[in-house]
Amino acid sequence: MSAIISVRDLKVSFASEAGRVDAVRGVSFDLEEGKTLGIVGESGSGKSVTSLAIMGLLDENAKVTGSIVYDGQELLGKTDKQMSVIRGNGLAMIFQDPLTSLTPVFTIGDQLIEALTVHRGLTKKEAWDRAIELLRLVGIPQPEKRMKGFPHEFSGGMRQRVVIAIAMANNPKLIIADEPTTALDVTIQAQILDLIEKAQQETGAATIMITHDMGVVARMADDVMVMYAGKPIEHAPVGELFHHTRMPYSIGLLGAIPRVDKAEKEPLVPIKGNPPLLINLPDACPFADRCPIAVAACRAGEPALLPVQTGTGAPHDVACIRAHEIEDGGLLGGLPVYPVPEAPESELTLTPREQRPVTLDVRNMNKSFPLMKGAFLKRKVGEVHAVKNVTFDVREGETMAIVGESGSGKTTTLLQIMDLVKQHDGDIIINGTSVNDITSRKIERQVRRDIQIVFQDPMGALDPRLTVADVIAEPLRAIGTPKDEVHRRVQELMDLVGLNPAHIDRFPGAFSGGQRQRIGIARALSTNPKIIVLDEPVSALDVSIQAGVINLLDELKVKLGLSYLFVAHDLSVIRHIADRVAVMYLGDFVEHGDVEEIFENPKHPYTKALLSAIPVPDPDIERSRERLIFNPDTMQAEPVVR
Repeated sequence: MSAIISVRDLKVSFASEAGRVDAVRGVSFDLEEGKTLGIVGESGSGKSVTSLAIMGLLDENAKVTGSIVYDGQELLGKTDKQMSVIRGNGLAMIFQDPLTSLTPVFTIGDQLIEALTVHRGLTKKEAWDRAIELLRLVGIPQPEKRMKGFPHEFSGGMRQRVVIAIAMANNPKLIIADEPTTALDVTIQAQILDLIEKAQQETGAATIMITHDMGVVARMADDVMVMYAGKPIEHAPVGELFHHTRMPYSIGLLGAIPRVDKAEKEPLVPIKGNPPLLINLPDACPFADRCPIAVAACRAGEPALLPVQTGTGAPHDVACIRAHEIEDGGLLGGLPVYPVPEAPESELTLTPREQRPVTLDVRNMNKSFPLMKGAFLKRKVGEVHAVKNVTFDVREGETMAIVGESGSGKTTTLLQIMDLVKQHDGDIIINGTSVNDITSRKIERQVRRDIQIVFQDPMGALDPRLTVADVIAEPLRAIGTPKDEVHRRVQELMDLVGLNPAHIDRFPGAFSGGQRQRIGIARALSTNPKIIVLDEPVSALDVSIQAGVINLLDELKVKLGLSYLFVAHDLSVIRHIADRVAVMYLGDFVEHGDVEEIFENPKHPYTKALLSAIPVPDPDIERSRERLIFNPDTMQAEPVVR
């Protein structure tokens, strides 16, 4: 079968003030009709730039060389006008953020019809009917009515469905999906992946799936290409790459992922360090500085992508001079390429839960929002119960997790606690003090010392105009800590979270995402709190960086006797880090208990559906699992028909 697209020695560079940035440094692959290529790697590895080069969507300052042959025609050298005939017709793209992919001032129907009429000679009536058919195909309810809606009136998952419908509109031969599920709940992610598979079946298209989620790759891909520093460093069929990994970087990516199907609580294996800057790279293996098995020869020249024999006979290319020494299971000479860190332990971890003091006690928490009607004279017509009769406690040295889809009430629960909201028929007790008993500023300040928060977006949570020293010191100054003590404490906290104390005068923009999250954790620790509230603290991080932050949180919990209240939509992370978990649905806990009991033996249909939606980074397991979807009408978890 001939390839729909053949890429040969693709190179992309950009001019910058610091010098030439070599974003893509020689990508080659073939992709046949109906097949899926998964491209994985950390941020900055060149994944998205490769896809934008194929689509002809790079800025004018980009220098692109090599060859991209699509359906028998060379794309490089075509003008934007010539490419616009192919884009949206033969080539379609699904972007990461559906809100920025759709024009906010046009209706959904207008944008679908435009995609159809630009490339086909359809009448307006034919285009309208086809657009409704496409919306129905991607599962948009009441498509005739929603055609007249604007993008902001749709949820994130619904907007992504519309983007997929636009991508399917003209039966493309190649669909490029660039992180299409990153910002979505696990249940919505599973539905979107089903839709992409459906789109592929409907159109017969080849698909390039760009993602950092190895579970998504295990489910979707036929072949996998791992990229690092702008180049492919391992390329093999999906089963071959997962079960016979030969590149240390790929082994590291797989070892850094928490798995929902594994009960062991051993620490994750982070890839230390950061990817190199793609300016004036030396002629050496770009991964050598982070590689645990690097030798002097690794720095003598950059290794080429060459075939390696694994005993299976499957094609397998690796850019590593030691690939032939590595064995299945990520072993070298019988020992792990990445030694597993020791699990932190203290007397507290051996103390039974019921003997530990309660640090946070929430009793019968409720929160409702009024439903208002009227343009000028507003009147209350009802209430939305965001949180209903929620009760739980968190013990010293324990992690309590709250999970559920967007809109389930997780964040409202956190805000009620962080805002110290007094409860009419319940209570919130923080380290022995009830919020209902807070009668003075002094008492409130003491309570706030005991509970701190780490936010989801490490950059948005830090003031870019303050140095790291000022960011961490701000809570200390607010509680009146002496100046000399503040300086000593800031240095101590930087060292505690694994940052160089010599960098305290730098601004947040000079740090990577993982380092910025460590700054946020240091800031939260500054007042010696008893409880830290963590709102999706690792969802914005690469998996390799995420592993280091999760290990740090585990270590700090044991070392300092902290309690965590953890909210996340990634149940793989929850299983790894949590001791207890509560599953939230429409403002109420539908299941609550020990994390292993709930993950191994879920009782509620909603919990079963959530767990079945999480991809497992193993193609054999992932493709044989039964996926369930929760039906709110019957309150049952029903099998998905694929």
